[in-house]
Amino acid sequence: MLSPIAWSTPPKKYGPWEAMVSLLTEGLVKRGIDVTLFATADSHTAGKLHAVCPRPYEEDKAMIIKVYEGLHISEVFERANEFDIIHNHFDYLPLTYSALVDTPVVTTIHGFSSRKILPVYKKYNNSTFYVSISDAYRCNELDYIATVRHGIDIESFPFNDRPEDYLLFISRIHRDKGAKEAIEVAKKAGMKLRMAGFIADSEYFKNEIEPHIDNEQIIYEGHVSQERKKELLSNARALLHLINYEEAFGLGVVEALACGTPVIAINRGAMPELIIHEETGFLVNNVDEAVEAVQKVNSISRRRCRESVEKRFSVDRMVDDYIRVYETILEKCKREEKRPWGFYEVLTEKSGYKVKRITVLPQEELSLQRHSHRSEHWHIISGDGLVTKNSDKIKVLVGDSVDLAVNDIHRVKNTGSQNLVFIEIAQGDYLGEDDIERLEDKYGRA
Repeated sequence: MLSPIAWSTPPKKYGPWEAMVSLLTEGLVKRGIDVTLFATADSHTAGKLHAVCPRPYEEDKAMIIKVYEGLHISEVFERANEFDIIHNHFDYLPLTYSALVDTPVVTTIHGFSSRKILPVYKKYNNSTFYVSISDAYRCNELDYIATVRHGIDIESFPFNDRPEDYLLFISRIHRDKGAKEAIEVAKKAGMKLRMAGFIADSEYFKNEIEPHIDNEQIIYEGHVSQERKKELLSNARALLHLINYEEAFGLGVVEALACGTPVIAINRGAMPELIIHEETGFLVNNVDEAVEAVQKVNSISRRRCRESVEKRFSVDRMVDDYIRVYETILEKCKREEKRPWGFYEVLTEKSGYKVKRITVLPQEELSLQRHSHRSEHWHIISGDGLVTKNSDKIKVLVGDSVDLAVNDIHRVKNTGSQNLVFIEIAQGDYLGEDDIERLEDKYGRA
């Protein structure tokens, strides 16, 4: 499990991607799945934690981000052979390592910071797997194996049927998140607004937010702890989520609903997938409609808000969905039972021929063998090796090919430090795996 390193996993305060990675990791471990979490050293997990980054780079501005990103990602891919699947939550950069390993890579696309990163996703579209976190946030230029909406630890969010009389904005302070619009709604509705979240855009905060903070009607609480966040969500009359962009999900929306707090949100991005209009909140198009929704918010059943999250956004549901994704990927990339020398996968099999992708681990070798019913053609696609063909020893590199006739005595050894990968095309009247006569074998199978 490859987590971002901007924040710890789970985060101490802000860090939605890291929060999801933590919930998924712990959920999988509870199911008995062996998970190694690659995250910052101050992270916590019931699985196996592996870290090269000592702390989140957002908490230590002296760190050179690219140095630790490079070290962090390379750790995963250098150990790829240890894992059945690499689950990437660290955006597009790890994809550039994916073709160097045989382990399947699935990437949860939490968000596109810009269309300028799409070339990387498009390059690896057919060789890795993508999961979207909402149907609304799918890119029509990419293929997806599934949509898996986030789940939350519902029991950790206190339900409150007797809220206080204030509106709430809780997110990063940024134009995208509609902090300014939340202030406008509160003032027009004549209600108190509590605001919390880290300042992601200091100029925006200085010019558009700070002048309105009077600590009476408009109150800014700063970057709050998880405990204080839950208190604010639970006690609010309604959450204002007046976004100015196509948001991929909206974790704070689901967390508010879990507390029983209705949400008034701009009808963009994934909001219609999270909020049931006029049942768990209101989907609006502008500030004026949001003000009208504030007047009607008491018509929303806070119990209904909680029940909608229990039904649709639990951690167990999210874990179930991801397990199905993993099972589908493993079936698509099905490997033969792992051999002591490595593994193979059948790419295609028809009457008279079979095509395999064979991976031999560093310094390992196949048995010295021959076949009675089939000939084989080997084409090297990565690594260095030494092929025995009857009495000949043939050194092979990337791009080389070797033809083996029926009854030719042969073997291949990986002589390098990286995996030796080759495509095998077998032709004959019988292609079963029992058409192998082993003459010598270092693993005692002759």
